[in-house]
Amino acid sequence: METYSFMSERKNFIVIKSFDFSVRIVKFCFEMQHQYKEYIITKQLLKSGTSIGANIEEAQGAISKKEFIAKTQISLKEARESVYWIRLIIKSQVFKSEKLSSLLNESKELVYILTKILKTAKLNN
Repeated sequence: METYSFMSERKNFIVIKSFDFSVRIVKFCFEMQHQYKEYIITKQLLKSGTSIGANIEEAQGAISKKEFIAKTQISLKEARESVYWIRLIIKSQVFKSEKLSSLLNESKELVYILTKILKTAKLNN
């Protein structure tokens, strides 16, 4: 899979990982909407899943450490929300897909990584 890179010489793992996750979330939600005409839960997952990367991208251009931390905290909140919606879809069995466990694992990884980034940023603040 081709990965996102805003600037080819700049490789930022969390920027790339969150963007790639957003792409997979978009594809999954559109597939679920198309096949099952389900728009309420998928809208929530689409919003939270794509917001992670959007806020990480904003954090990259932060003008202060405080702003960086704030944007990264929003990304963490959205990652946690994405875990919730994916778990809800799995548990309710409204849509069965092999993609769900992968998306769940990836969203949990994002929570873990963002938590580490925030701890480091707050220690260095």
